[in-house]
Amino acid sequence: MAFKKWPFMNKNKTIEEKDDKIKIIPDHVAIIMDGNGRWARQRGLPRIAGHKQGMDNVKRIVEVANSYQIKVLTMYAFSTENWKRPEKEVNYLMKLPNDFLNVYLPDLIEENVRVQMIGHFEQLPSHTKKAVRRAIDQTKHNTGLILNIAMNYGGRSEMVEVVKSIAEDIRQNQIDVDQIDESLINDRLFTSHLPDPDLLIRTSGEIRLSNFLLWQLAYTEFWFTEAYWPSFSEREFREALLAYQQRKRRYGALS
Repeated sequence: MAFKKWPFMNKNKTIEEKDDKIKIIPDHVAIIMDGNGRWARQRGLPRIAGHKQGMDNVKRIVEVANSYQIKVLTMYAFSTENWKRPEKEVNYLMKLPNDFLNVYLPDLIEENVRVQMIGHFEQLPSHTKKAVRRAIDQTKHNTGLILNIAMNYGGRSEMVEVVKSIAEDIRQNQIDVDQIDESLINDRLFTSHLPDPDLLIRTSGEIRLSNFLLWQLAYTEFWFTEAYWPSFSEREFREALLAYQQRKRRYGALS
């Protein structure tokens, strides 16, 4: 799905109103929301109860990110590998966008949040696509936080699509091999209209990328927490922001 490029300004912003200890705010935060099933198992509940609680936590964290004036929040909701899970669980996960938006879309509109999606959209069930399209359409004029949902997304499959696209243009004599550079690849990513993430948060204690934004995370700062996603709170989010502003981002150069 194509989007208009977003006009981002300076990378480091000051925010006094929210928290006087946090002076540097990332433009783009990406979150791998992990641990729903384990959260449910700890409480003797079915896995889908964890997914339901995790869905509700999305709204809470969107509000927190918005209050810190973060511009983009990319949330990893469903990967290309998640289709391997039991059919009952997959079907429930495909219902969650509709459930989430039926409850929270009016709040997102009121809070000036703009909903977008990255991933292989056409492979989603029709009811899921309908819910996502509705949210994108009804928030397209909003100018606040971009809630960028990664759904049926995989970093490797994204790169395969980029390679196919470039190869086809070469076959059609539209570009030459020598024209292939980082800028050309960036322009063909699902996230071409967005800046790369400044900060990646992963919940549940796992320390891996799980095929998420493999190109875009090249110089992103990582922060991991033991908290399962349904329990991830404003306190942990604040800790991640505090850690981020202590990092020295040199992008391969000397400070």
